[in-house]
Amino acid sequence: MTLNGEPVEFLAEPRQTLLECLRDTLHLTGTKEGCGDGNCGSCCVTLDGNLVTSCLVLGVEAQGRSVTTIEGIARGNDLHPLQKAFIEHAALQCGICTPGFIVAAKALLDAEPAADEERIRLWLANNLCRCTGYDKIVRAVQAAAKEMR
Repeated sequence: MTLNGEPVEFLAEPRQTLLECLRDTLHLTGTKEGCGDGNCGSCCVTLDGNLVTSCLVLGVEAQGRSVTTIEGIARGNDLHPLQKAFIEHAALQCGICTPGFIVAAKALLDAEPAADEERIRLWLANNLCRCTGYDKIVRAVQAAAKEMR
């Protein structure tokens, strides 16, 4: 598969999730496991440009496809505007959900650069956070969207 723009090869057990492959086999630990059943959004990645919960995708399904994780959002040492905005707006606390929120928000802004607050809230409704308020997250996404436009 192509992972964050680079070709990679790995072996996956038939029932091994993409999340397990990313974390345990490829040692990319930015993608977090929150619930393990697709309900929290902490493990969001893009698969061929589509937002997916990697705990519900089998690793073998990534063969020949393109995956982007939180590690692929920044460009080297230059943080993506979403990453900067999450820091500037204090839109994170423990960090478990943060990678999933950022990957999901990036998928939204890639498709809808002018997404309004209602659309952002709807899009991120499947991402759960137990530590911080969603208002800070939404404000961070709005700020990043403005900067990206």
